[in-house]
Amino acid sequence: MRLLWALLTLGPAVLALPSNDSVSLEWGVYRPNLYFGLRPRLPQSLMTGLMWFGTQNYQSITSARHACDQGDGLNGYSWTEYDAREGGVQVIKDGPNNVIITTEFLKIPGGEHGGSWAARIKGKPMDPAFPSRISAIFYAGLEGLGGLDMETEEDDNGIEGPIQFVGSSPDLDEFTIRIEDGPSNDALTTGPHAADFAHRLERTHFIGRHVQPGTVWQAREHLIKNILTHGQEVLSPYTESPLGLPDPSFGLQFSDDVYTGSNLYAVQKMFDGPFQFDVFYESASAKQKLSATILDEGVPALVAKYDQRFDSAFPVPSSYPASDVVALKAFSKAITSNLVGGIGYFYGTSIVNKGFSYDWDKEDLDSSSSDDIEEGAKLTEPRALLTATPSRSFFPRGFYWDEGFHLLHIGEWDNDLSLEILKDWINLIDDDGWVAREQILGEEARSRVPAEFQTQVPTNANPPTLAMAITAFIDRLKRVSAEPSDQELGMDLGPNSQIPLTGSPVSSVGSRYLESHELALEYLGSIYQPLKRHYDWFRRTQRGQIKQYSRKARSRTEAYRWRGRSELHVLTSGMDDYPRGPPHAGELHLDLISWMAFFSRTMREIAEFIGEDDDAAAFEEIERATIDNIDDLHWSEEHQMYCDANVDDDDESYHVCHKGYLSIFPFMLGLLPPDSPHLGSILDMVRDPKHLWSPYGLRSLSISHPEFGKGENYWKGPIWMQMNFLALKALYKTYAAQEGPYQQRAREIYAELRQNVVDNTFKEYQRTGYVWEQYDAVTGEGKRSHPFTGWTSLVTLILSEKY
Repeated sequence: MRLLWALLTLGPAVLALPSNDSVSLEWGVYRPNLYFGLRPRLPQSLMTGLMWFGTQNYQSITSARHACDQGDGLNGYSWTEYDAREGGVQVIKDGPNNVIITTEFLKIPGGEHGGSWAARIKGKPMDPAFPSRISAIFYAGLEGLGGLDMETEEDDNGIEGPIQFVGSSPDLDEFTIRIEDGPSNDALTTGPHAADFAHRLERTHFIGRHVQPGTVWQAREHLIKNILTHGQEVLSPYTESPLGLPDPSFGLQFSDDVYTGSNLYAVQKMFDGPFQFDVFYESASAKQKLSATILDEGVPALVAKYDQRFDSAFPVPSSYPASDVVALKAFSKAITSNLVGGIGYFYGTSIVNKGFSYDWDKEDLDSSSSDDIEEGAKLTEPRALLTATPSRSFFPRGFYWDEGFHLLHIGEWDNDLSLEILKDWINLIDDDGWVAREQILGEEARSRVPAEFQTQVPTNANPPTLAMAITAFIDRLKRVSAEPSDQELGMDLGPNSQIPLTGSPVSSVGSRYLESHELALEYLGSIYQPLKRHYDWFRRTQRGQIKQYSRKARSRTEAYRWRGRSELHVLTSGMDDYPRGPPHAGELHLDLISWMAFFSRTMREIAEFIGEDDDAAAFEEIERATIDNIDDLHWSEEHQMYCDANVDDDDESYHVCHKGYLSIFPFMLGLLPPDSPHLGSILDMVRDPKHLWSPYGLRSLSISHPEFGKGENYWKGPIWMQMNFLALKALYKTYAAQEGPYQQRAREIYAELRQNVVDNTFKEYQRTGYVWEQYDAVTGEGKRSHPFTGWTSLVTLILSEKY
């Protein structure tokens, strides 16, 4: 009843049926590298951002918060609820500045240009016993065609009351941005020299500046420079004062002026204690004036609806103690919300070097065309990408092999959103069939990447995890078609039926492509040819050698190796420093042939769905041949495990065996039949505490391996969530579910491994406030970048058993 009453009080804008198409995804927190930044899915358009710094001293401005940074030392920042179509709530705990900042974002559909939105930024002291003095800055910058102007009359001492900006662009048409104070904000008005600044206190300060195209993302530098320059001017008379300098909140203010032709505007508010201000973006075509009421009532309604829908999508099993269910649900909601809240829209050029290769890869290049390849790094044409990001603080960009895992989780929450993202990735496939493994699009993205990792090479691959996202979509289609229809349930919505007030049922938001076979067929048909081109690129460029080294295999074609490896790293595999043999043109990689078997299976499933029967038969034959060759080329009878293969000084093939994630790839991707004679050895390795098993999850490298924990220790022991997810999925859907000699063993391992993974990730989240990139193989402690709400958020699927 509370949800119903809240929705009834919101008026027609919020009662509009949730849109299931891409229009409802036009605006979003698509600048995930910022603590709070909004923009539409448009290449050159309006971008907004939030900054803040403490005014407890003059040094704090040098640590102004803007871009997510582990060095900021925050106690945590997390979306507690976030839905890409409706908005959400984020809580930021900034201990060094003694403030908890909450950002609330609400999307209001209407009009013809992506709708309107409202945001509320509010703060309160973390510890009420100590001062909490904050300078908050909100800015908006417009790039490309159009204009942005300050409509409120300027005042060189600041402005009392709301501030309004007006703008227009070809894609957004006309719009307004209005910033209003909350009902009970206080600013510091006492202290040394306060009387000298009385005319500027308790006012909103502002600036307007013209910045060059493509540089709005550098707003922080422009704004901080203005505050410091203005501060030097106003503070210079006080350098010799016996009372000392004025309070920082008096001196660290904008200059209150607007330059002609400005396209970047910012407002600054000084707070002492709790505060609140609202930002309203009103699309002119929506023809609706927004007010604080829409946030007062809309945000609680959004939270209630999200909570109800989450219970349906990702329930916490009743097997957990009742005392844990509430905390586990809050944890699961947060990591799901942060995954979706970490989706970004990127547009810009990439750096590509078509002529680079290592010596051991050169002999594979086509000599007839290699002379035409221009050496050296070049900028490409700009491209656009909507993508989830692994880590807002450390990896705020698109990663190919991460994205497939991201889309498994996103697809269970919002199927159509996952397809929007997938389609953008498919659109990146070039004429040759290549996709760069890192999508570093534009100068803003490049600013967060070391120079040595910025250049992408078109002969280098990455695990084709997009195939997993497609397989998951097809599985959801099959699941939906197997469920009883509304008519069978006696719920036929005829022409006179009343549409539910909140739109479609909470479980079906973002499910147009599941509800319409025609739309699903059209979508899969649209991605089929570029995906096939991508698949063919893999088979052509990553093929390994069989007959050259007298290897025996049932298929003479299905063998693969990663191009682009160095002496010590195979970055293209995704498992950067995992032990491998020495680089050699004749080596064969177990993980890649396993991925190619999975990719072939996916292509077969798509071909079957869209009626490409001849292709389906060809893919099935390749899949079978590839799986056969996994046994023929990579099984070591001596070591009773799957291994890479390499070539010695006598040109003889030999196995390179290192117990770890690599050894269990055919198992993790579900390629082995439940009665495989090799399955028992794999399960033994998985469950052995002397090798992969730990109380916290499966280790990436056996604890008994001589290189365990050595060197970079990136993939030499640490526990990774996505690999544990693959193992759990294989156990749950195949080896524990289907009859076979190891079914009971698989069930036991599944139950224990799932408990270990969930418990440790949850424990570390409670201890640190974050989920992590990886977990220590001995202690279970979170390690490396955080928050890592990319594939580590798969723990939600593990908890709710949505594989």
